[in-house]
Amino acid sequence: MNPRQLFLQHLAPTSPSPLMLEIERAEGMYLYDPAGKAYLDLIAGISVSNLGHRHPRVLAAIQAQLDRYLHTLVYGEYVLDPQVQLAKLLADNLPDSLESVYFVNSGTEATEGAMKLAKRYTGRAEIVACKRAYHGSTQGAASLMWPKEFTQPYHPLLPGIRHIEFNCTWCLKEITENTAAVIVETVQAEWGVRPPVDGYLQKLRERCTEVGALLILDEIQVGFGRTGSLFAFEQYGIVPDVLLLAKGMGGGMPIGAFVSSRAIMQVLSENPILGHITTFGGHPVCCAAALANLQTLLDTPYIAEVKAKEALFHQLLQHPKIREVRSAGLLMAMDLGSFDAVLRVIHDCLAQGLISDWFLFNTESMRIAPPLIITEKEIAWACGVILAALDAL
Repeated sequence: MNPRQLFLQHLAPTSPSPLMLEIERAEGMYLYDPAGKAYLDLIAGISVSNLGHRHPRVLAAIQAQLDRYLHTLVYGEYVLDPQVQLAKLLADNLPDSLESVYFVNSGTEATEGAMKLAKRYTGRAEIVACKRAYHGSTQGAASLMWPKEFTQPYHPLLPGIRHIEFNCTWCLKEITENTAAVIVETVQAEWGVRPPVDGYLQKLRERCTEVGALLILDEIQVGFGRTGSLFAFEQYGIVPDVLLLAKGMGGGMPIGAFVSSRAIMQVLSENPILGHITTFGGHPVCCAAALANLQTLLDTPYIAEVKAKEALFHQLLQHPKIREVRSAGLLMAMDLGSFDAVLRVIHDCLAQGLISDWFLFNTESMRIAPPLIITEKEIAWACGVILAALDAL
């Protein structure tokens, strides 16, 4: 049986119609199929490969760690150099109150850990989340999801979840002294890229402080330079109580984290001890890769170039069939008005060697979220392919 047949027979499905693009290798901006055809990756594995695929510094860090040790013991018992160096570099580039890092394996695990942390620290049970936000698919994280079409078959999920509209300052009154935490994406990604407006995040920060609720910012998709600063919240003049990280963190390796103050994080270690544990969280190879990834982002001009590249996409993506292009740096949504149009453009682009996608809560928009290393020439080529696909609609 060939790999495509094995895929269909043995890999658990997530949809009835997967793309079925067979990948042989990857390098930089490109994925390659077994015939050697190159595909420019315009979505970076859903905002994961911010430095592109197989960045040399990330590969070197992985190889060096392979020669030292792999798994040693459950997270939090041994002093492991890749973990502590990564935690220090993160803390050095975050506000002083975000000094304590808990490493996990993914974004959804970061969400789960932060939810437990907020309940334990505040002694409250209620969590407020925004509608059309995505924080993960495990049962706790999925409980935060609205609309419920993706979760209804798995109910009952967690009780005590209240949903409000993103960017609605009037809705902030729903946050009360019963609220343990408000969890919100700094930029709503899966709703088709919706940045905060009219001082929304500042007002949200003030309301959380007023009622004693923790503010949890989910930067799983927008962190590590995607919006034009290392962390998106830096552009909005606020500091969260808890920060969620993953996706672009590991340079292509699986890793996530929730970050808070030592005073808040301390509660997970007592009454009871081992309040949150993980076997593979903070895996030494993943931490080594993430350390190299972060150091490279800090050493290179890629983040500083994001805004100019964003502007170039806006300049080139001009077509009567494009209703709107919304963006936060190199996280962009091209609104075409219907899922049929989006699907046709995506498949036309794929045939020409350009990979894109849509959004979980917005099927009328096409996702554009390339590695930050994309060049102006590659942007121009990608936009040309998209415009040709739009002409063919």
